Parts: sequence; C-alpha cells; structure tokens
Amino acid sequence: MIMLDSRWLTTFLVLCETGHFTNTANRLHMTQPGVSQHLRKLEAEVGKPLIFQHGKSFSLTPAGEAVRALGQAWQHEETRLRETLMFDRADSGRVAVASSGSFATLLYPALIEEMAEAPALEISYEAAPQHRVLDGVVDGRFDLGIVGYDPDHPRLDCHYLGREELCLVLPQNGRCRGFSLQDLDACGLIAHPDVFAYADVLFSANFPSAFRGSDRLKVRSTINQISQILEPVASGIGYTILPRSGVLPYPQQDRLFIADLNERIYLDLWLLSRRGRLSVARIQRIANMIQGVAGKLAA
Repeated sequence: MIMLDSRWLTTFLVLCETGHFTNTANRLHMTQPGVSQHLRKLEAEVGKPLIFQHGKSFSLTPAGEAVRALGQAWQHEETRLRETLMFDRADSGRVAVASSGSFATLLYPALIEEMAEAPALEISYEAAPQHRVLDGVVDGRFDLGIVGYDPDHPRLDCHYLGREELCLVLPQNGRCRGFSLQDLDACGLIAHPDVFAYADVLFSANFPSAFRGSDRLKVRSTINQISQILEPVASGIGYTILPRSGVLPYPQQDRLFIADLNERIYLDLWLLSRRGRLSVARIQRIANMIQGVAGKLAA
C-alpha cells in the first residue's frame, strides 16, 4: 500500500494549479529546487513519473492525473474534518445535496428558504442520475442524497422517506384526454432523459395487452431541462410522465391534467448519508427539512 507524504502531495497539487515551478515556490515560500525535490520524492513513492516536461511547461502523466485526483479528494476531506471539529452549528457551514432533477425542482426552493434564514449556511445542490448520487455520497462529495431504492451499503445510513406517484401528465385543454395508447400516440410524447424508463413501468401496468415497449411511442418533442418539460404539455403539444415531485412546483397547475389510471405506480424515496454524518448539526437540519418536503408527496 502506497502512503504518500502529505507535504510532497501538497507541493504537487500547488504545482498542478499554478503550472509553474517558480510560482509554486513563491506560493509555498520554498526554493524552486525544493519544489523539484518534493516532486522527485513523490515520484519515487509512486514509482512512476508524474509529469512530462516541455521546456518550461509540463503536462501530467496518467499517474500524475491519478495522484492529483487523490490529493484533491484528500484536501476536501481534510477541510470537512476541520470544519466539523471547529464548530458544529445548524445555521452555518457547507452541506452538499444531490437528487434526481425531478425531486430537485421541489426541494431546491425549500433549500433557498433555509439559506435565507441562515446566512452562514452554504448549500451545494446537484441534480444527477441515481448512480451518481449514490457514488457521490459514498465517496464524500455529497453529504445527503435522495434515490429511489435502498442501496444497503455498509458505509451508508439509509432512511426511508416515503413514496411519490408516477404521473401521466396531459394538457388540461382535453386534446390528450383519452387514456388509450392510441389516444396518447395521437397526442405525442414530450420526452426527457427518464421518460422511457417511466413509460415502461407505467404503461406495462395499465396497458398490458397493447403496450409493446417505450421505444415504439410516438415522440413529439424532446427536452432535457427539468424546469421546461411541462411547458409543451401545458401548451397542448403533448403528454409526458414525471414523478409528482416534478409536477407540483409547476406554477400553472390549472393547465395540466393528471390522469387517474387504474394501476397507480409509486416510486420509493430514500435519504442517504455517510455513516455518522447525521450527527453534524447542519446536515441533520437539512435532512429534517428534506423529510418534510418528501412528506408533501404522500398520496
């Protein structure tokens, strides 16, 4: 197992940032030969060269890229540890959250209110696919993540938040009011990155004899901005499928119609955190707020 010297690693990270040995030496109050010596010792520990030199400039080798990524992760964790040890207040510090884009439309306005009440509270939010949310919580990039299943991971605490309905959303003007697949195809699907997976689940349950797969649905328009998906639906252009969290924040609810299907489909919501992280006051504050927001989705 390679144990990298933190001093040499710090020098290397600054060198990567500045791109220049002299600037690195000035920033770290070292001599230029001292910077070079730290680099050589780090390369000796790794067993591979970390840079390609091109005159006075350089580029990173694959090993250099890997060491830089490791060093950046180490600095991030060190910063978080220092913040935790120095103070533990619910109204200050940084909290990183991630969820699906649909849940983000419902959750982020509530996070804005939290930041307005606590000016020293910094919240970073990322809308991401479920696998990225899970990986980010495991490796410490996110303090809290919301996904649709219990990953049963040994490094995580997982709390069931409840469930939300998967909604077939139609224009209120009646153009797509028919509930058969033929009626829906005549209207046209407003597609987004998750819609085909949603359609496979929802339509298989409600149209078992007629549905032949989401790849056969007639697409009228495609969009990947979660905040814009319902605009063409409200305008009567087509229908779409979204979790309820993606529908509730839309400001013109009177222009939408949610179909009352025979087989209602629900998606689970789970809150993930690294083991022990909920003991940090600011993270617990946001976790409690997320539970309250998820409660609004109860059918």
